[in-house]
Amino acid sequence: MQFARRFWQKFSTLIVAILCSFDRVIFKGYMFFGDDDRLNGYVDRTLKMRRVDFIPWLRKQSQRLVDHARQLAQQHGRPYLYRQGRFRKETLIHKIIREDRLSEGLVAVLCVQETCRTVKLKWADRRPRLVFARRPHRVLYFYWLDPSFGLIYVRLQTWFPYVIQVYVNGHDWLARQMERKGLGFVQRDNAFLALDDPKGAQKLAHRFARLRWVRILDRWARQVNPLIRGRGPFARHRYWWVTEQAEYATDVLFHSPQALRGLYPRLLDHAAVNFSASDILTFLGRKLHGNFQGEVLTSLQKKRWPGARIKHRMKENWLKMYDKFGILLRVETVINQPEEFRVYRLCRRQGRQQWAWCPMRKGVANLPSYQKVSLAANQRYLEALSVVGDPAPAYRRVAELARSKSVRGRSYAGFNPACRDDVRLFQAVLSGDHLLRGFRNADIRRLLYGEHPDAHERQRQANRVTRLLKRLHVRGLIAKIPRTRRWRVSPKGHKLLGTILQLHYHGLPQAA
Repeated sequence: MQFARRFWQKFSTLIVAILCSFDRVIFKGYMFFGDDDRLNGYVDRTLKMRRVDFIPWLRKQSQRLVDHARQLAQQHGRPYLYRQGRFRKETLIHKIIREDRLSEGLVAVLCVQETCRTVKLKWADRRPRLVFARRPHRVLYFYWLDPSFGLIYVRLQTWFPYVIQVYVNGHDWLARQMERKGLGFVQRDNAFLALDDPKGAQKLAHRFARLRWVRILDRWARQVNPLIRGRGPFARHRYWWVTEQAEYATDVLFHSPQALRGLYPRLLDHAAVNFSASDILTFLGRKLHGNFQGEVLTSLQKKRWPGARIKHRMKENWLKMYDKFGILLRVETVINQPEEFRVYRLCRRQGRQQWAWCPMRKGVANLPSYQKVSLAANQRYLEALSVVGDPAPAYRRVAELARSKSVRGRSYAGFNPACRDDVRLFQAVLSGDHLLRGFRNADIRRLLYGEHPDAHERQRQANRVTRLLKRLHVRGLIAKIPRTRRWRVSPKGHKLLGTILQLHYHGLPQAA
């Protein structure tokens, strides 16, 4: 089935291809030692070491990691750099790559001071205790040009418990896979501006989530951390890998910059008005001068929003839309808190294992679920934007909302498109913050009435919202998400309610 079918059909004459792929992905590896009590038990019984001797012993292990980093840099003939203060690591690394004309292997090792979760000795009445605390310590960044993943970095905390962080980019990985398959493409930064075989590229992109990530990440960890090799006290501890952050992008490639320039302002206007975006940021990707012929051009003098980005937040997860290089429209879902999403998986309920809809986990094995959730969110966003264009048919159907509706012998009142309260309701359900997971009664109640201090009044407001949602539901404007208490705006709802908001803010200024 065609991805974002309605969006594709609506603007097929302007679009070359649609590509969905992971972009920036950050993994973290932890060696679990539990809480403070388990840590002290580990030192007492496993290491058989006095607690006062543990910190000096850790200092030696830290120096061992730093010495290993220096030796690794020396073996590869690459620089080991100690830096203080604020600086952009990526800028420095790209400068080294350009100057040394590197294509593969270790680029450099950076050593910096950062605040990390580590341990300290706390004096107590009977005997000292080891407790976890946040303190500044040395951190090592290993930058590699990997033959399969392109530019990556491995960040190693040099102090116990040796947390490790790995950065990869899905577009760089995909570029190398297409090179091996002989598929032509034009890449700029983290975007593809031309694809010879979009379907073949999409098949390759779907493989990223199902790579043998534990094996890949363990291999990189062993390269930088000698403490987990051999017969040392940490050799029997394995890293548990989680997905700290995942960006999943849907790129819509247009035939020309002129095609995107003609459509993008309308998409931004629709998203800003209909989705109630509270975070609309504009930025210029390059310095503008008289001879500039890039993504901004001269059309910014009229209604062009140059390099605009629109962003919808849901706690620590967000959805963004922006243009890249004037020819590519990107819709991107960023997941930092996966537990906000529910997936169908095997989980423990009432003391036994069963398949159910449960919160999504951070474990690296759940990366396919990240892909599925993000892909659905991006598709819903594009489908919601597919109503942009000639709204004349929707204008004629607005009158339907004003008429009462009878279902099973019960009559439900209509809506008044010119009424401020009804428009606020439409604005609340269309809020872009609900595009990721839908909305609940409580979400709409807070948007309409705020958070009332009295519990009885909050219940009255919730009952009122229930009746409003029912009136929307019987008209097919919203639909229930199965097995949840959440709702989602239907395609019909996006078209009709979006038209009303456009009329309210642009066509009927006296009603605003």
